[in-house]
Amino acid sequence: MTRQTALFDKHVSLGAKMVPFAGFDMPVQYTGVTEEHFAVREKAGLFDVSHMGQFFIEGPKAKDLLQYVTTNNLDALEDGKAQYSCLPNGKGGIVDDLIVYKMADEKYFVVVNASNIDKDWNHIQKYNADFGAEMRNASDEMSLLAIQGPKATETLQKLTDTNLSEIPYYHFTVGTVSGVEDVIISNTGYTGSGGFEIYFKNGYAEKLWDEVVKSGEEFGLIPCGLAARDTLRLEKGFCLYGNDIDDTTSPIEAGLGWITKFDKEFVDKELFAKQKEEGVSRKLVGFEMQEKAIPRHDYPVVDAEGNVIGKVTSGTMSPMKKIGLGMAYVNKPHFKLGSDIFIQIRNKNIPAKVVKMPFI
Repeated sequence: MTRQTALFDKHVSLGAKMVPFAGFDMPVQYTGVTEEHFAVREKAGLFDVSHMGQFFIEGPKAKDLLQYVTTNNLDALEDGKAQYSCLPNGKGGIVDDLIVYKMADEKYFVVVNASNIDKDWNHIQKYNADFGAEMRNASDEMSLLAIQGPKATETLQKLTDTNLSEIPYYHFTVGTVSGVEDVIISNTGYTGSGGFEIYFKNGYAEKLWDEVVKSGEEFGLIPCGLAARDTLRLEKGFCLYGNDIDDTTSPIEAGLGWITKFDKEFVDKELFAKQKEEGVSRKLVGFEMQEKAIPRHDYPVVDAEGNVIGKVTSGTMSPMKKIGLGMAYVNKPHFKLGSDIFIQIRNKNIPAKVVKMPFI
């Protein structure tokens, strides 16, 4: 039984193509992936991402708990600041990637992937037995809109007295949007084109959706679906849980060493420190096709002799670059920048090159 966000009827009325995703009925596209993709890169797009999970972790032990279960260092957070992090699973893999928001000294807001809400909750709760923080799962009562693109700030600024230009990247504030109070207004996103994400109670979802659409009309804002969200994040080299990272991949292999801080105690610290020091036998890399072809999830990666040396985790035809590109785990030494690799597509080995991400 798939679940629905508070905006389900709105998407249907707008003619969105709905698909099951992470246990929810979600809009995959409205007018078309390419049009939506370019709207976000050049103007603005509006996404319903209310399927994401939201936890509040509070009390005197909240920081200690989060510090232990996540890889990044919460000492870097002050009130109104957020950080990207991940949850190690105790076996060298990743339970989920997430964003931790510091609302106050003893109050944190944690945003997790939709498909992992229960898994993450149970995982954190398991460790909380030793800490005793107060945990609240607010996933079912909150909605989340992402207003993304170069015109996103101007679109949202018309609806709030909060000065958005004073909120730096990965910072947030709590303010009023279109008369709705207690909205978390966050300078974050998953498109690489700038913009804001706003969190609020479900009852205001349709009102705020309509207000944003109306406000963004003059800038060319359009509603966007999950397909464009995927091509946008891929062009920027952002990992997608379940594809590029999962319970079998370590943050060191995934190029997430930058969110893995060894100046504190946390789950799997020793293991990751060893990987960092000794190196890993495979790495997540970006690659670009050298011929016209579209790589897809799970396609084998082979060397010049046809030996399997890895597999594609995400792939697409880039709307911006007009070439096939993707991410793959590739064995040493083939993961070096500039390496020639081949993607096996319908029994043909198509040449590709390992490149630096982001792609654009």
